[in-house]
Amino acid sequence: MRSNHEIDYRIVGEEMQYVEIELDPQETAVAESGAFMMMDDGIQMETIFGDGSRPNSGFLGKLVSAGKRMLTGESLFMTAFTNVGQGKKRVSFASPYPGKIIPLDLMQLNGKIICQKDAFLCAAKGVSVGIEFQRKLGTGLFGGEGFIMEKLEGDGMAFVHAGGHVFERTLQPGEMLRVDTGCLVAYTSTIDYDIQFVGGIKNTLFGGEGLFFATLRGPGKIWIQTLPISRLASRIISYGTTSRKEEGGMLGGLGNLLDGDGW
Repeated sequence: MRSNHEIDYRIVGEEMQYVEIELDPQETAVAESGAFMMMDDGIQMETIFGDGSRPNSGFLGKLVSAGKRMLTGESLFMTAFTNVGQGKKRVSFASPYPGKIIPLDLMQLNGKIICQKDAFLCAAKGVSVGIEFQRKLGTGLFGGEGFIMEKLEGDGMAFVHAGGHVFERTLQPGEMLRVDTGCLVAYTSTIDYDIQFVGGIKNTLFGGEGLFFATLRGPGKIWIQTLPISRLASRIISYGTTSRKEEGGMLGGLGNLLDGDGW
């Protein structure tokens, strides 16, 4: 039996997806500010302090919850969408950039998922959105994107968003996978996660992929994205700040290489 609100949903689209959530009377979904796309008449919007998972926790409890979210770079506030009308109503939330929306049934995932701090999109009311500190020395010193992660706890549905193509992989007990820290979207609580240094002078000077990567050891599930938003943004910035000669021409790439723009 779920303690969180039980919601039905469907995901629409290919590259620029949105999730449509169907709410029964008095059911509520919560979402990040800016995720809302459209809703039926009869749904009431309300700005809430924190994630709304502990309605009777008092001001101090809500302040702690909101403060944890602030540490991940998210807003202190979220928006709750409640069906106050008769019959079923629908509310939709859109992905912020090209990629995929991942539905996560926390009841089927041992009640907890750890994800990148900007991955959360929306969830059923009752799902707690907090922070997950990585306590290992390597993670804390060198993790970069992976030091402070976000955790989703509860027994309801939650939805996270990732860039490019997203795929799920199940690791067996003791099985290890090395992943670029930006490409890791989420993993179950049974996964052992750390940051590993890429040793060797060649890797350090010429590797091009950075000095550190995430190591994940099973058992558990992980979700990986092919296009982290940080990687996409850095490419766009590099193109916007560099003079590109003969961009569409046959010799454009060679010209850029010879004048230094190709490095």
